[in-house]
Order: sequence, then C-alpha cells, then structure tokens
Amino acid sequence: MRKKVLLIGFSALLVIMVVTALFGKKGVMELRRSRRVLAQQAETLEALETEKASLEAEVLRLERDPRAVEKRARENLGLAAPGEKVVVVPGPPPAKK
Repeated sequence: MRKKVLLIGFSALLVIMVVTALFGKKGVMELRRSRRVLAQQAETLEALETEKASLEAEVLRLERDPRAVEKRARENLGLAAPGEKVVVVPGPPPAKK
C-alpha cells in the first residue's frame, strides 16, 4: 500500500513538473513565443534600418545638390520656375457611400 502511495505521489509530481516545464512562466511554450517575437522585432529593425539609410541618402542629396531640392519642391509642393505653368490633373472622383 505504501509503495502505491509513493508511486502515485511520484507520478503526480512528475506530471506537475512536466506541465510546468511546458506551460509555466519560463517553459518551452513561453520560450517559443519569445523567439517568435524576437524574430519579428529583428525583421522590423532591419526594415527600419533600410529606411533610415534611404532617408539619410536623401538628406545628403538635398544638402549637396540644388537640383534635387528643386525637383523635390516641384514634385511635393507643386512649385514652378518663373514663366512655367503648373497643370494639376484631377484624380478619380471620390467613391459614393
């Protein structure tokens, strides 16, 4: 009888340890989730670093090349040189609700 109680107690302890190792605060499932989050953040970081490099190159271009500033002003602000005319092409009509 005593062996049965010990065996049941040991089995219960083993089950609790396995469940805790898998699903506990520092268990395998939490580790997998953390690795997945880390991978997503690494991808986001890489995309942001690429965007930063692109923006830094654009800043250098705008600082060094007056034609780049003029082009940017023409495209974004619709500015024109003296004697030029700006033609605005209307986009598609807004969708009806």
